[in-house]
Amino acid sequence: MTLRNQDQHISVVRLGRSEYRRCWELQKQLQARRIAHEFGDLLLLTEHEPVITMGASANAHHLLVADEELAREGIDVVTVDRGGDVTYHGPGQLVGYPIFDLTLHGQDLHRYLRQLEELVIAALRVFQVSGSRVDGYTGVWVGKEKICAIGINVRRWVTTHGFALNVKTDLPGFRYIIPCGIFEHGVTSIAEVLGRDVGIDEAEHAVMETCEQVFHRTVHETTCKELGIDSESLQRSVTDCI
Repeated sequence: MTLRNQDQHISVVRLGRSEYRRCWELQKQLQARRIAHEFGDLLLLTEHEPVITMGASANAHHLLVADEELAREGIDVVTVDRGGDVTYHGPGQLVGYPIFDLTLHGQDLHRYLRQLEELVIAALRVFQVSGSRVDGYTGVWVGKEKICAIGINVRRWVTTHGFALNVKTDLPGFRYIIPCGIFEHGVTSIAEVLGRDVGIDEAEHAVMETCEQVFHRTVHETTCKELGIDSESLQRSVTDCI
């Protein structure tokens, strides 16, 4: 089947730093528009203000402190509709939200999860960091430490949520949780592995480059306005959360 022109590309929107709840709402709006074929596949890239998210299969015991204590620390807690357990997002972590139509990518959830892992593993190679999978788990590890968490939601084969790659994340932020419910592995970041500072923009460029390789689509950077999306409602969501 010949792809429509819009389906030959992945448009990347770099949102900068954002508040989690606002960007979750943005994802749902974009998911609905992707289902309606108003545009092609999108990849949102962002950093979040400190937040702990609880996935659909989260165990409350994996959150180690009370919400009230987290609030005093300025950390929000949000229950979300992605798969997986509990994770932490914060500055220095690159979060990628593909709004992809999986009918164009094999229509296979397990394959898609492996593609997200391969995207991150390939991006790590740009930094000469060796990422790998661990049997029985979703995500990417360096040695025995997790460097990227992955969790998704799919509605009518269109995705939301995605991956969270620790670039130069404040790793002590993970002390409030048992990340992804995994007791036996710690967490790390690209900066921790390399022993030097790494810019989020460096990681963004690596992800955009390897996205083309993994998903076999041309990747180009764009804006909400250039995509012809309802700029008043969606740009307000983005502007409010940056």
